[in-house]
Amino acid sequence: MSVPLRQQIAVGSYLIKQKLKGVKKYPLVLMLEPLFRCNLACAGCGKIDYPDDILNKRLSVQECLEAVDECDAPMVSIPGGEPLIHKDMPEIVEGIIARKKFVYLCTNALLLKKRINDYKPSPYLTFSIHLDGNQERHDHSVCQEGVYDIAVEAIKMALEKGFRVTINCTLFQGETAPEVAEFLDYMTELGVEGITIAPGFSYEKAPMQDVFIKGRDVKELFRGIFKLGKQRKQKWKLNHSSLYLDFLAGNQNYDCTPWGNPTRNIFGWQKPCYLLDNEGYASSFKELLSDTPWDKYGSVKNPKCASCMAHCGYEATSVEDTLKNPLKALWVSMVGPKTEGDMLPEKTPEYEDDLPSIKGIPVKIES
Repeated sequence: MSVPLRQQIAVGSYLIKQKLKGVKKYPLVLMLEPLFRCNLACAGCGKIDYPDDILNKRLSVQECLEAVDECDAPMVSIPGGEPLIHKDMPEIVEGIIARKKFVYLCTNALLLKKRINDYKPSPYLTFSIHLDGNQERHDHSVCQEGVYDIAVEAIKMALEKGFRVTINCTLFQGETAPEVAEFLDYMTELGVEGITIAPGFSYEKAPMQDVFIKGRDVKELFRGIFKLGKQRKQKWKLNHSSLYLDFLAGNQNYDCTPWGNPTRNIFGWQKPCYLLDNEGYASSFKELLSDTPWDKYGSVKNPKCASCMAHCGYEATSVEDTLKNPLKALWVSMVGPKTEGDMLPEKTPEYEDDLPSIKGIPVKIES
C-alpha cells in the first residue's frame, strides 16, 4: 500500500478505537458528493442523467462540513460530477483539512490548471486524477479526445507544486493485461503517490450498458495484470490493501461492507451505498445506519449487486479481514496475489431472480 506513514497511523488508530469500543458498523471513507454536474459525459457514468434542476444543485459549505463531522470517518473522498466546478470547493477542502481528515479531491483535471492556486499543498490533501488507462483508452472512455493529455499535464504540474497526487482508474470491457500494465508502468514513472484500480460498476443510469466487465472476466484480467507485474518485477504503487487486490484476483470471497463508504449527496445520505441510487435516502448518518435494510444488499443477496467488485464496497471488508488475519495480509503483501491455479468458487446467489426455472417456478441452485 502506497499510503504515507502519517495517514497509516491515523487510520490504524481509528480502526483500533472502533474495535475497542465494540462498534460493529463504522465508516472508513466518507463519499462526499456535493454536486452531480460534470464537464464530461462518460459512457459508463451513472451520475449525469439528471434534469438540469438537479444538476444545478449544490451542497453548501456548511452541509459538507456537517456531514464530515456527523460521519467522522478518517478519510473523505469528494467525487462528483466534477468537484472543481463547485465555487466553494476550496473552502470545503480547507474545512476538512482543519479537522485533520484526509481528503481525496477527485477530478478529471480539465479545470485543475485553472484552479490549482486555490489550494495549498498539505499532507491531508490529495488530488485524485481520473484516468481510465492510456491515451486511446481513456479518451474513448470519457467520450472526448484530448482529455488524457490535459490530465497528464495537470498531474505533472500538481507534483511540481508539491501536492499529493493519486490516480483513479476504472477498467471496462476490452481491457487487456499488457495494456493496463503499460499504463501502470507510466503512472509509476510519473511519480504519483498511488493508483486506485477497480472494475466499473454497471450503473442503471449509465448511457451505455455494454462497457462493463463482469464476473470471472474481472478476475482473469487482474490475474493477468498481476502476473505481468511479477514477471517485470514492477513495484506499482497500488492504493489498496493487499487482500482487496487478492479479492480482485479471485483468491478471496468477500461480502460487501456498504456502510464502510457511506455517501452524502444533494439528496441526503444515500442508501445503501455510492453505487445504487434508487434505494432511498436518510436524513442523517445515524438514520442511515439504523434504518437501511443492510441484509438486502450484497453480491449474493441482491441482483443489482451481482457483479460488483468495486473498492467502495469491498475495500472496507478487506481492511476488516486484515485486522482479523494480519499474517495472511502480510504474506499477500510480500508475495502478491496468486495468479495461477484455481480461483475460489463464487458464492451461490440467495435471490431467485434470473435463475433457471421449471415450468415458470424458480429453482434455487444449491452450492
